[in-house]
Amino acid sequence: MKKSIVISPSDTVGVALVPLKKDENVEGVTLSEDIERGHKFALRDIHIGENVKKYGEPIGHATAEIKAGAHVHTHNMTTNLSGTLEYEYRKKEIEKPAKPRSRDIFVYERKGGEIGIRNELWVIPTVGCVNAQAKNIVSEFIKKHGNNLPGIDGVFALTHPYGCSQVGDDLVRTRMILQKMAKHPNCGGALILGLGCENNRMNIFRKALGEHNPERIEFLVAQDVEDEISEGVKLLERLYDNAKYDKRVKKDLSCLKIGLKCGGSDGLSGITANPLVGQFSDYLTAVGGTTVMTEVPEMFGAEQILMNRAKNRDVFDKIVKLINDFKEYYLSHGQPISENPSPGNIAGGITTLEDKSLGCVQKSGSSEISDVLFDGDAVTERGFNLLSGPGNDMVAVTNLACAGCHMVLFTTGRGTPFGGYVPTVKISTNSELARKKGGWIDFDAGRIADGESFENALERLIELVVSIASGTPTANERSGSHDFAIFKTGVTL
Repeated sequence: MKKSIVISPSDTVGVALVPLKKDENVEGVTLSEDIERGHKFALRDIHIGENVKKYGEPIGHATAEIKAGAHVHTHNMTTNLSGTLEYEYRKKEIEKPAKPRSRDIFVYERKGGEIGIRNELWVIPTVGCVNAQAKNIVSEFIKKHGNNLPGIDGVFALTHPYGCSQVGDDLVRTRMILQKMAKHPNCGGALILGLGCENNRMNIFRKALGEHNPERIEFLVAQDVEDEISEGVKLLERLYDNAKYDKRVKKDLSCLKIGLKCGGSDGLSGITANPLVGQFSDYLTAVGGTTVMTEVPEMFGAEQILMNRAKNRDVFDKIVKLINDFKEYYLSHGQPISENPSPGNIAGGITTLEDKSLGCVQKSGSSEISDVLFDGDAVTERGFNLLSGPGNDMVAVTNLACAGCHMVLFTTGRGTPFGGYVPTVKISTNSELARKKGGWIDFDAGRIADGESFENALERLIELVVSIASGTPTANERSGSHDFAIFKTGVTL
């Protein structure tokens, strides 16, 4: 088993794959102090002001003289990031791989040719005031009909605190997100539950919803009826009567749209789980499928790498807008664009935002970037896509699902039980986390640090995705976590 890794020949730091002790000789240097797993140590003397390199790229600069073998972290280095930048279009020629062997999956076929990997009934409040009523409708429905309903993968109340005292873009975004949820192909039937006096009024919601299948979406305003619980149960029963006849059919894996996300990263994220997910993304796009990566602030410092993979000038320009719009959002609130990584990231060995970003973008693989999606956009281009949105776990997974993703691959080094309203596959960067939190983690990528080949790990991950797409529940589904959050930028009345 390897004790450490030097990711690129030009790097000035190595990374501990296991806890290392003072006076050990590792990568040709003698350590001057203990180094925790995931943390960095200097491969040579690094002078004050000199760039520190990892992944073959600068991750910041030294703020003190760093001797070979010393721990390199927040105490002796800092970020290079500042404001918005001008970028050059330097298209990288990417050789398309031979098409690999695809797989069959069993999914639900929806009207219009879309597919879903779940057939669930959802109660979606237009406003947080009726969250308890949404939960009670689901509870009464299950009490009456039981939990294991033939033809249905589950019945859930998808609650949230939004929909009133919002104006402008926030109100528009709330309405848009809820509408996209109601029409998501994993949803076999949606009951839209309103209060009656909220900003997110039902008549406007229905009109803006556009074309939809009336057998799959029902509407109820609580103030308009005497007993909203019994009325809601009746509407759920009507939805169930239409959805229960849906059957899984065989399709090619290429019909999938899969989101890519990381949260609670550690020093192994960019070495094990994220590169593995990048290889999966390359595999899925090579067979004709679609992947989508978001978390724009966690591209800062690595954005030029992504820009070089734009399929054309138009996509390059979109990536520039994606990056600089988010930087300007930070600056408009008086916040430095380098206000990251989180305390958990730092404890795990990530020092600067560049360090985090260069590890984060490993999830993108090496294929060309087909398109860039902004607020409210849905996936239209097969291949690898970028999506606007923050790094926040709940918001990012919500945005990915609303862009059309059927599931999300979520890498984590610190662990989280969170799951979105689409299956959220937790991939641990280290095996200790997988052992400790077996109820949270679906896949252990930490085996790569212990010597497993990427080829073998990729095959395991493909098999897991096939299984989940065909109905096997994820850890978050088993634990009942089906949460979402909406990005808020405006005022609250």
